[in-house]
Amino acid sequence: MMKKYLSYALLLISVSIVSCKTEDKKVAAATLNATSNNAEIGKVEFFQMSDGKVKMDMEINLPEKADSSVAVHFHEHGDCGNMGENTHGHWNPTNEQHGKWDSESFHSGDIGNISLDSKGQAKISISSNRWSVAADEPSNIIGRGIIVHGGIDDYETQPTGNSGPRIGCGVITAIK
Repeated sequence: MMKKYLSYALLLISVSIVSCKTEDKKVAAATLNATSNNAEIGKVEFFQMSDGKVKMDMEINLPEKADSSVAVHFHEHGDCGNMGENTHGHWNPTNEQHGKWDSESFHSGDIGNISLDSKGQAKISISSNRWSVAADEPSNIIGRGIIVHGGIDDYETQPTGNSGPRIGCGVITAIK
């Protein structure tokens, strides 16, 4: 009888250990604003995952672009001034060619084309080991700009993807 109880206790402990999940911690965020009038058009949240990756959850709301796609990229500087132009070029800490996310060669900031629904809304989630929030790492996303372009990325034109005007911008800031 004692062996039976011991077996049940070990089983419960094993199930408890396996089912425990380390909580993902929110580490950064950005609010996306229209470059034309500063109206909020979306939000982005970043989480440090238990597997070491950083996960990005992005929501975009652009009713005027309903049933179309827009390109999104991380840019070098977190300064949305001058209609988003102050963010400068794509963030590319690995010095790779511009391309489609997860292809042979792409910038760490090449998020890509986001399909908007009939209301102009989209939600995407991407996890990557190319991003970090460590201050001394070249892969640190803190302080980078996020640009929403008015067109789509052709994934070929270097170094930008020919994605059109900068219609939205946000700055990635650390969560304390």
